[in-house]
Amino acid sequence: MKIVRRTLIAAACLSLLGTGAVNAETIVKTADVVIIGAGASGTSATMAAAEKGAKVILLEKQGVVGGTGNFAEGIFAANSSMQKRQGIIVTPDMAFKTIMEYSHWLANPFVVRAFVNRSADTIEWVKSKGIKFEYIGPGGPGGMLTWHVIDGPGHGRFLIKTFHEQFKNMDVTTMEKTAGKDLIVKDGKVTGVTAQDEQGNTIQIDAKAVIVATGGYANNKEMLQKYVAFPDTIMVGNVGKDGDGIKMAWKAGAKDEGMGVLQAYRPGLPDYAPNSHMLAAARQPYLWVDTHGRRFTDESNVIIWPHSGNALSKAGGIMYSIFDETSRKHYVEDGIDVPIGEWVIANTKLTKFDDEFDKELQKNRGFVYKAQTLDALAKAMGVDASVLKETIDQNNVFAAQKRDEVFNKNMDYLRPVKTGPFYAVKMQPAALGTLGGVKINEKMHAINKDGNAIPGLYVTGNDAGGMYGDTYDLLLGGGTFGFALNSGRIAAESALDYMHFKKQ
Repeated sequence: MKIVRRTLIAAACLSLLGTGAVNAETIVKTADVVIIGAGASGTSATMAAAEKGAKVILLEKQGVVGGTGNFAEGIFAANSSMQKRQGIIVTPDMAFKTIMEYSHWLANPFVVRAFVNRSADTIEWVKSKGIKFEYIGPGGPGGMLTWHVIDGPGHGRFLIKTFHEQFKNMDVTTMEKTAGKDLIVKDGKVTGVTAQDEQGNTIQIDAKAVIVATGGYANNKEMLQKYVAFPDTIMVGNVGKDGDGIKMAWKAGAKDEGMGVLQAYRPGLPDYAPNSHMLAAARQPYLWVDTHGRRFTDESNVIIWPHSGNALSKAGGIMYSIFDETSRKHYVEDGIDVPIGEWVIANTKLTKFDDEFDKELQKNRGFVYKAQTLDALAKAMGVDASVLKETIDQNNVFAAQKRDEVFNKNMDYLRPVKTGPFYAVKMQPAALGTLGGVKINEKMHAINKDGNAIPGLYVTGNDAGGMYGDTYDLLLGGGTFGFALNSGRIAAESALDYMHFKKQ
């Protein structure tokens, strides 16, 4: 039986003129589990709790559900039935070893083990909800075949929509445009959440457990300034990720872990979507230089894009992609050599490049430059012309001999810069989100500063620390979406165990 108690609260006057007052309400609700955030991990946690008969209240401060999960394509798994049937050998032990060694054992081994061990069963669980899969692929070239790509319009969006349709027949109350504000803590236990809806009403939700799934802090400028090396990092596809859940958990005594870890992406440009032709040209792995005009990396690491993000960070956070008229014609008339994910596939002719470049040039924002000579290009960029020309001369020697003597770049990506006009595109770090916040254990239980679990509090997805050392990896495709779904599921089951839940 629903218990809803309403209490009128007098609000302050809206203006100094005192033209009137507005009354807000405090609304009290009860649930077995309250989940903050309706992205991938929150959606998964809701399903895992509700299918066992628990009463769930799901809060989402946006007007739509799904968050960045709507952009996901596939789910990580090791030893799934699909892999076994196709003769793909990726065991949980192999995945565990790969993750831990890639992170140099900076990742939390207990969290990693829980994730990889549960991953195959989660694929079957997802299939039981009506989801099918197109194929299994790698996250990046040479990576293990772990990326179970979802069959359905929008991939991740389709999964989330399917789950939410099923919630209508479960004891689930989804409250959109309702933001979690604070955790209710009594006698050291988390016993609920206070929230606020779009009308300004305060909602008190009394529950036996709380699961935090707010998706990180990619849009919180203050937190980025404090924890991230380059606070102006372009956050791709993130909206409203303000670190709400992380801050609530910290306030309740949770220890931080993994702050500053980003899901580093290919270098980017403000206000340009991933399908931009100008951006696709600038991301080709030919000649990248730092603010001094020096080359700083093997440009082909843009294929394993977290590495290109790291290299750019190490170089100071600003780079220029340099190419000449011959390369521009190659992009436009022949097509690009390296795809930009599924946004701009290999061999795509960049027919929109000239228009995009000219429009950006006219804006005079300092992101693109074009000049007939290298001296003029260097002057426009604000770099030493002698340094830039020395870099380009070396690049041209490497291209002619088909061997990069410095970074040993694949010779297929060695292109000379000789024919004017010459082009430069200024780029900066980009990321798909933040990957840390609250220390957890293998049950997704939030851990306090003394190393003990906080009763009643669980943290999932991008709000949780421990899955990564300092760098996101593409060795195991579907990692972040897979962790979101698995951590949500594990958190819900752990919460029900904690409360000794039995379906009434």
